[in-house]
Amino acid sequence: MNTSTNTRMPAVFLGHGSPMNAIEHTVYSETWKQLGATLPKPKAVLMVSAHWYTRGTAVTAMQKPRTIHDFGGFPQALFDVQYPAPGSPALAARVTGLLAPAQVEADQEWGLDHGTWGVLVHVYPDADVPVVQLSIDGTRPPQYHYELAKKLAPLRDEGILIAASGNVVHNLRTMRRNGQSAPYDWATGFENAVREHAQRGEHQALIDYEGFGEAARLSVPTPEHYLPLLYVLAQQQKGDKVSFPTAGIDLGSISMLSVAIGA
Repeated sequence: MNTSTNTRMPAVFLGHGSPMNAIEHTVYSETWKQLGATLPKPKAVLMVSAHWYTRGTAVTAMQKPRTIHDFGGFPQALFDVQYPAPGSPALAARVTGLLAPAQVEADQEWGLDHGTWGVLVHVYPDADVPVVQLSIDGTRPPQYHYELAKKLAPLRDEGILIAASGNVVHNLRTMRRNGQSAPYDWATGFENAVREHAQRGEHQALIDYEGFGEAARLSVPTPEHYLPLLYVLAQQQKGDKVSFPTAGIDLGSISMLSVAIGA
């Protein structure tokens, strides 16, 4: 693993999909493992997860965040997973300062939800990198999140990996089960549109994603799994290349697209 922090850290959005990816060997978990092996090892990770969707903004500020099993109906093996990465009150304080004058609560209760540990268990399996979560204020529009995220840019030059976890297409009601996993045309179309605009650095189109019409309505029935993408896109600076470590639609309506900035 590259342990240098003398260069600007990348920013990465990971399509996390099913919680089972945390314990199964899949093309996605293998890619996450490879990311951990090839990206510069950070001093800490600041993670924006779809599964911490709040009123107002909060940041985990405890020394030892708990592992949260925020799901149901899965095998016991998944509930048995513990991800004992340390927290970083210092990073939490730095984030709070960068986001001022926005009010940021120093949270002592949340911990690491499965949107975070479900991917990091492969990226950093030794749980030796401190992790801080930043919540998503569900009362705010996409433009707000993009502009807020821009304030985090200095962290990349301080050895911090800005990461996010969600799914750009996330429609549980239309999932195809029982072996029928062919993607819906609207899901493929929306994922392709996101990929193309991200490749070209056309962020405003992705902030205003509702402009994609019916495909957006079906792909993003609620915004919490989409908004983490904006926190990563906002980190792109001149010269940063864009790559897509994973892509494709699972179960008909869950996009596994990942987007890496400056990697």
